[in-house]
Amino acid sequence: MNLVITVITITTALSFILAMVAFWLPLMTPDQEKLSPYECGFDPLGSARLPFSLRFFLVAILFLLFDLEIALLLPLPWGDQLPTPVLTLFWTSLVLLLLTLGLIYEWLQGGLEWAE
Repeated sequence: MNLVITVITITTALSFILAMVAFWLPLMTPDQEKLSPYECGFDPLGSARLPFSLRFFLVAILFLLFDLEIALLLPLPWGDQLPTPVLTLFWTSLVLLLLTLGLIYEWLQGGLEWAE
């Protein structure tokens, strides 16, 4: 019980110290650029009818799709506790193979090239 209290105390103190450092350390000198709104690279004061880059949208969607592998593989360390860890390894390998094939397909189609 003493170890649990020590860990909680250290964690709370460290969190508090880091929060105070993050609050007081940065320079608080706002200028016109910092105070202006930022809209993903668009000029917020210009026309709202500018064409949207489809390439940017596709790369963002690809990033989200391939980033989901973390969510799918997160419970993997607990998979060896199941009655059939070989089945867990099979499904994990299948997910990784599918993601790898999708990455190769996008690469060959030129979907990952930003500039043409």
